[in-house]
Amino acid sequence: MERDCYRTPLEAVVPLIRHLPIDLGYIEPFAGDGALIDHIGYLHETAMCHDASDIEPRAGYIRRASFEQVRVQSGCLVISNPPWARGILHAAIEHFGQQAPTWLLFDADWVHTKQAIPMLPMLRKIVSIGRVRWFPESGMTGKDNCSWHLFDAAAGSACEFVGRQP
Repeated sequence: MERDCYRTPLEAVVPLIRHLPIDLGYIEPFAGDGALIDHIGYLHETAMCHDASDIEPRAGYIRRASFEQVRVQSGCLVISNPPWARGILHAAIEHFGQQAPTWLLFDADWVHTKQAIPMLPMLRKIVSIGRVRWFPESGMTGKDNCSWHLFDAAAGSACEFVGRQP
């Protein structure tokens, strides 16, 4: 897809919800058309999105900004389905993982690569979701297994792995 923009399906968000705080305030820096925001709002009754931005917004309430311009408000998390292009993904992990707890959805195999090594000290939790059906009308899932990855430079704990739930 153009600019590595894939609409986040509801099924990819369901496994994340149980790992989010009850009093959830968050930002979405790769908001696209707002699908992830809609799904979080549907699944988490007290969630509040404080800022939604994208380099190419596809909804009127999403402001135009590159992720490098985004600062996380105090008390907020970052939750996003970022582009998987490694230059952007790695820069986003560094940028947001230094500011606040940051949940990012991307391919599960990333943790097994050498390029992940510098960022692994910030990785606190992995929530496996398996293969995602990015295009519901196709009836086919993607070829990559996916996970939600929680990055937080301020936390000092080891990484927890949460396997796929039925």
